[in-house]
Amino acid sequence: MKQGIVIGLAVVLLLLPLCTCGADRDRSTEEKTKTKEESMESGISQTGWTEAVPEAYKRNADEQGSVERLDYESRDYVRDASPITKTAYVYTPYGYDENDTGTRYNILYLMHGWGGHAGEYFDFTETKNMFDNLIANGDIPPLIIVSPSFYNENSSTDFGSSIEEFREFHQDFENYLMPAVEGKYHTYARSVLQEDLKASRDHRAFGGFSLGSVTTWLQFCYDYDYIRYFLPMSGSSWYYGTYGDFQTEKNVDFIEQLVKDENLDERGYFIYHAVGTQDVVKSQTVMQAEEMLDRGEVFTPEHYVFYQKDGGNHDFIAVQEYLYNALPLFFRDGEDSPEGSETELYAGEPAEDISSEMPETELHTGEAAEDIDLEPSVSEPQTESEPYTADTPILEVMNDPAFGDYGRLIFPADMGYWSGDTLGDLRLIWYNYIDPDKTVEIANYMKAHAEKGETIFYDIYTEEEKAADPDKADTGLFFFRGDPGARFAVCNAGGGFAYVGAMHDSFPHALELSKKGYNAFALIYRPGWDTACEDLARAVSFIFAHAEELEVDTSCYSLWGGSAGARMAADVGSYGTAYFGGDDLPQAGTVVMQYTGHSDYRQSDPPTYVCVGTSDGIANWRTMQRRIEAMDAAGIPTEFHAYEGLPHGFGLGTGTVAEGWINDAVAFWERQMDEL
Repeated sequence: MKQGIVIGLAVVLLLLPLCTCGADRDRSTEEKTKTKEESMESGISQTGWTEAVPEAYKRNADEQGSVERLDYESRDYVRDASPITKTAYVYTPYGYDENDTGTRYNILYLMHGWGGHAGEYFDFTETKNMFDNLIANGDIPPLIIVSPSFYNENSSTDFGSSIEEFREFHQDFENYLMPAVEGKYHTYARSVLQEDLKASRDHRAFGGFSLGSVTTWLQFCYDYDYIRYFLPMSGSSWYYGTYGDFQTEKNVDFIEQLVKDENLDERGYFIYHAVGTQDVVKSQTVMQAEEMLDRGEVFTPEHYVFYQKDGGNHDFIAVQEYLYNALPLFFRDGEDSPEGSETELYAGEPAEDISSEMPETELHTGEAAEDIDLEPSVSEPQTESEPYTADTPILEVMNDPAFGDYGRLIFPADMGYWSGDTLGDLRLIWYNYIDPDKTVEIANYMKAHAEKGETIFYDIYTEEEKAADPDKADTGLFFFRGDPGARFAVCNAGGGFAYVGAMHDSFPHALELSKKGYNAFALIYRPGWDTACEDLARAVSFIFAHAEELEVDTSCYSLWGGSAGARMAADVGSYGTAYFGGDDLPQAGTVVMQYTGHSDYRQSDPPTYVCVGTSDGIANWRTMQRRIEAMDAAGIPTEFHAYEGLPHGFGLGTGTVAEGWINDAVAFWERQMDEL
């Protein structure tokens, strides 16, 4: 029995609560003992506590439904819209007869979380038993339940790629999944024409757990025309923002305006929002619930309720309880039969032509850059244009002709890890204290130098190498030029080896180093520890090979990095460039590291400077301190700073207790120069 297994251990470790919000409201004995039947007879309360699933509902029912696999044609909306085959699993209730076209059924779509798969809801025997018993006991009318996947290949991907996939799921749902399912099974849709699918919205529900809950909120935002009932379980809306940047008020503003603009109050909608009091994503869920409850004139009890499971965790025990409590409240107001087309049902055909749905300007990870010579070259001078501001759209910067094809690499190539429409709105997952003024300054620095005809970006791989490995097209060095003949540094941003957060974690450092006269490079590398270290070794080799043209001093160079970038700097500094496929070059004179849990070191490691926050939930400051203490005992010059109360990813630390740390790091590097 899989019941009770925590879903996605990686999710639990990653999605640590960012804050402790209110909503652990005291429960009276009366509240705890009030039954579900009493609540429904008196009118459901807008907030409350879920009731446990009776043990009898977890056992095999006498009348059991069936689950079968459905493969259907779709499109890869995340990448190039190419044809793909996807899979869903469909539960039909006891007594369902495929030849009985006169009996129609309500339908519920249920989405898994990160690391899940199609059919996941039916993997848990007690959950499937509960569906059978709810129907057999008359708690809910017989319904069809679909367990699909937002993954194109029905398999787990990294967190950022998962975000990309669930953000595009609504297109799969509208054009392929819904027509495939409801063209085969007897729902209230008279056909799979758009008008008939919309006409049957009163008989359709969508729910999901964890990232499936986030998907559910997106379904509300995109597919309110098709769906009336929603069950987001353990998660909030990320229409704006992403994990760690929830933008709660902005999301609720959008939902509120959507309700008003689309007259959903009159057309009808119902959201049952749920979370457990011990759930690791409780904070984000509660923040949105409280924001919506504060707007009671719009989100009234007949449209929105928020319930908590006392002691509930981020697992399928809690999911069962949410389903048990929510489903009897669904499909209570829908008409017996919607008006719609009499067109004959047909299966598996797309509801709409997708050709107009893929914007020509959309960027995709892995697009090859135009040929850039390995040797540095001078760009043609551009006509000077207006400077960027905090209100400048990010895409405008990426597509600015001044940058040519490398403009797409100024921000993370994997767009699933960042959010925000403008330079002032930029947010990066896992990072804090992003400074809008610094973002604008960096973008304008790049623009000004590019428009003067200066080369600010260098390819580190040849065209042949990029052709053999297309991922290498998303690499290169941004150059922040210092004094001619000055020493150089290579700055490496973090991003969990999933993406490169350069705009906050390496560009600012490189710019400040250049202001101090040093030649600073910011590396854009391929995700993955091994490929990242390979790219760093290649970058250092490139700089050494072109030192004369770049006008840099290669002695006592330094490697800088934050988070994953710090691990790269430490490993290449420790093992050398040749170890990772680069040229056999002198060891770095200094390594500067921020917030990473790296503990390995060698007796021959270069002098190392480290800083971290004491409230870092990703990189434990004591782990970093122990490594530095061991290195110091081995006679390696070190310096360590732990900043009270700072979280992960503070970058330059502008406006925090860490502000100015970069001056200490430079002074440490300069002391190593003096030892030469």
